[in-house]
Amino acid sequence: MKKLILLVLLYTGISISANAASVDTVLTHSASMHKDLKAVVIKPADYRAGKKLPVIYLLHGFSGNYSDWITKVPAIKDLADQYHVLLVCPDGGVAGWYFDSPVNNKSKYETYIADELVHYIDQHYATLADKKFRAITGLSMGGHGALFLAFKHQGIFGAAGSMSGGVDIRQFPDRFGIEEVLGKYSEYPQRWEQNSVVNMLYLLKPNSLAITFDCGYDDMMYASNQKLHEELLDRKIPHDYIVRPGGHTWDYWGNSVAYQVLFFSKYFKQAK
Repeated sequence: MKKLILLVLLYTGISISANAASVDTVLTHSASMHKDLKAVVIKPADYRAGKKLPVIYLLHGFSGNYSDWITKVPAIKDLADQYHVLLVCPDGGVAGWYFDSPVNNKSKYETYIADELVHYIDQHYATLADKKFRAITGLSMGGHGALFLAFKHQGIFGAAGSMSGGVDIRQFPDRFGIEEVLGKYSEYPQRWEQNSVVNMLYLLKPNSLAITFDCGYDDMMYASNQKLHEELLDRKIPHDYIVRPGGHTWDYWGNSVAYQVLFFSKYFKQAK
């Protein structure tokens, strides 16, 4: 069996590939936060500059970073090959929650991902630079972030997903660093209400966004995801919702991501 060594590099314009997906680690700049951030970009084996591909943004959870997905679920490289897509894993901070924070100028991850990073990827890679070929998903904090960003930026993302997403941040008024980016719930309840995904469905119209999300039955996020599902049904917003056995674990997310990428691949094919 041939051995493949993938070298992770700062972006130099040179890709390394041996009949399998290749991995770049790129250094991007956020003007909004006045700092540089790394991101992982996974290219399928048949990637070439002249062939434009859809892009799936894959967000990490609380206390994680840009390298979590490729380190803990290396099989996502196979998904890039199988579905001929680019996978982009940004950095959302230890507890950035993918908001533009009103209290911390160094935490503007909404602007960074929905604007600065999307622009960077479309400039440096052969992408189909249209919302119909751009999807976003993530786990836990990143599941919240993916739906939050897609709901607010439907001109950027055409499809969105969530795995075990923290879709109602009001559950955690003193946990997971949310008060560091929004202020204390007791002092700024309106911020928490406005930025909870379950309260943002007014932004959606039927079929304005392709949506898929799932949660393990034993997950602490299960009840809020079930509520999100019911609210979407009440509003007649089409979506895929799956409940599986499992908890808030990488075993669960490593399984879930394959189904989410399949969902997005079908969406991209319909858009062509």
